[in-house]
Amino acid sequence: MFSEKANAIFQDVIKTYKVLNTVDQPFSNKYNKDQDLIAHLLYRKCWIDTVQWAYEDIIRDPNIDPVAALKLKRKIDASNQDRTDTVEFIDSYFLDKYKDVTVKPNAKINSESPAWAIDRLSILALKIYHMHLETVREDASEAHKAACQKKLDVLLEQRVDLSTAIDDLLNDIANGDKYMKVYKQMKMYNDNELNPVLRGQK
Repeated sequence: MFSEKANAIFQDVIKTYKVLNTVDQPFSNKYNKDQDLIAHLLYRKCWIDTVQWAYEDIIRDPNIDPVAALKLKRKIDASNQDRTDTVEFIDSYFLDKYKDVTVKPNAKINSESPAWAIDRLSILALKIYHMHLETVREDASEAHKAACQKKLDVLLEQRVDLSTAIDDLLNDIANGDKYMKVYKQMKMYNDNELNPVLRGQK
């Protein structure tokens, strides 16, 4: 099933990132895009999420230097754009994969494209990883660890449900029971022509 492959890649990304555990480490994709494009995209997607998770932790430091915070905010903005672009690349992969499928007359559209569901699955992998750490923290109270274990159990159940939903959606698309229709995000705040503040700087 597709979700098994995606979840395995996401866990590998997080494990690989945590070896050096720094946002400044170089990125190297383990998958060649010409040999396994979807694995290449999934690996990139989760790496972006993993680095951004660290960014979001750092910027919440109440003692962070304001200049450093602004610089980091710019990195978060760029990361968000990179994330959106990669999600759209994943949807393009599926559009091409299923382009020759005969759509049934009664086929329905899904409220969410496959890639945006996969986006949630990637972030869920990070939630599970970090919540698990809270359940084994040596300096945490038993009450804290027990509470985090309950949350972890819910997250693990959510991963099963989301994985099943993604596999079902892809199967429905492959069978023509559902069809893909992708809308670009068209984010305006990064666009020099659409953001009035950026436009005013020109």
